Amino acid sequence: MPQTSHASLFWDRYKPDKIRDCPAPEVVGFEWTQYEGHGPGTELLGNPVTALELGPGEGREAAYLARRQGVHVTALDLSRVQVERARRWWAGEPGLDFVHGEACAYLAETELTFDVIYSIWGAVWFTDPEELFPLVFDRLRPGGAFVFSHGEVRGELYGRQPMYGKGPDGRGMTVDRWCYPPEVWADLLKRNGFAVVDATCLAAPVEGLGTLIVRAQREVEVSR
Repeated sequence: MPQTSHASLFWDRYKPDKIRDCPAPEVVGFEWTQYEGHGPGTELLGNPVTALELGPGEGREAAYLARRQGVHVTALDLSRVQVERARRWWAGEPGLDFVHGEACAYLAETELTFDVIYSIWGAVWFTDPEELFPLVFDRLRPGGAFVFSHGEVRGELYGRQPMYGKGPDGRGMTVDRWCYPPEVWADLLKRNGFAVVDATCLAAPVEGLGTLIVRAQREVEVSR
């Protein structure tokens, strides 16, 4: 399993609220990109009853699914700080559970299955796909969708790459991320059992980097 203690410290510092009683962000939409109102929304997920989000951070999209569409969402994050903040912000929201844990470990241990598993600039970007994708496949119900997005990257940065930031004490630290063009993500998913894959890079609405969006589906089992 991946080493988690170092990475969890990295994500403890990601977009923390500066004030303990900072209010929850407004739930106005479901965004896959870094540009508000740009690109697809929940239609990529289909009509799930249950969903698992990998790396929800603030938990805004998970709250949107639970509040606006009645989906029962399990939101899993590696950072205890992020989970505790999200639980405080969305306390009492029906059908929304924030869980602290590492993606591969959780998927390997849970007996739950989901209609959809998704990640928005989250854990899928920062976990070895060769380890993660088989586990995702096993936890998806037949016909279920696996959808994720991450930022566009330049060709020279493809593969496993370090991302730099600061730890709790202010010293520099890194976490690994996996960056591939759409066709490589599609091949990785097909090799791990997914039958229908759509991977594309959505251009930015203004000058800037686009967003890679990938949707894969597990085949529906046909009884004989």
